[in-house]
Amino acid sequence: MYMAQNWKDYELIDTGAGDKLERWGDVVLRRPDPQIIWPIADESGPWRETAGHYHRSSAGGGAWTWKKQLPERWTINYDDKLKFYIKPTSFKHTGLFPEQATNWSWMIDKIQNAGRPIQVLNLFAYTGGATVASAYAGASVVHVDAAKGMVQWAKENIELSGLKDRPVRFITDDVFKFVQREQRRGNKYDAIIMDPPSYGRGPNGETWKLESSLYPFLESCMQILSDDPLFMLINSYTTGISPTVLSNMLEMTMKPRYGGQISAGEIGLPISRSGLTLPCGILGRWESK
Repeated sequence: MYMAQNWKDYELIDTGAGDKLERWGDVVLRRPDPQIIWPIADESGPWRETAGHYHRSSAGGGAWTWKKQLPERWTINYDDKLKFYIKPTSFKHTGLFPEQATNWSWMIDKIQNAGRPIQVLNLFAYTGGATVASAYAGASVVHVDAAKGMVQWAKENIELSGLKDRPVRFITDDVFKFVQREQRRGNKYDAIIMDPPSYGRGPNGETWKLESSLYPFLESCMQILSDDPLFMLINSYTTGISPTVLSNMLEMTMKPRYGGQISAGEIGLPISRSGLTLPCGILGRWESK
């Protein structure tokens, strides 16, 4: 289990009844999580002090109910290094996946100790957690996401972290088509980060299904790796895909060509009140020795 340990501005306070209770700075929110299939042990205290509660709808989707008036967005800090804007969205998310901090710390260490300039490609890059971490570490970064609003949010996170002058390119584009164009251009990257969706459609009706599309996409990404890559990171939140699957894919693609080492496992967050761990997805990492 890879644990996100260095948070001060974020805390997973408690879990139960399909919900997680989280502190984002000074704001306590209650949000659903399908893996929380146990009851709430004690509904007193912080469960009664939430500022907002996202309720799932039986018809799909859901909505927030608010007990306190909040600013449109606010700021949290990770490890006294990275800053992010938090904003509750209509689809339950807040603009940040705090469990990914375990990857941020890892990639910062890899980039800072590489001893050479590193070019990072962040695909399906969302609001730019990994982009901010890579830029902080001194890498040049290309940030690609199909959602214009998420790319703008990522730009604002870079500025908030005091990294506006770092070499970061923000591109709003279909990720798959971008990778194909980079192949034709002959552009290369020392590190690739990807967080692909379980399912999606391209601008011309192309269908993406993780189980059938991830392996050929990984092969495509290998075509734009440099001759001496630093790392490849795959994140997944798709139910039914195990860490061993990601490990096997990296063993079949990266290991024969580049050697190096592979690790894979669950990503988790510590639960303060119970001392348990909430699993939050999986990762597969390849890194040079």
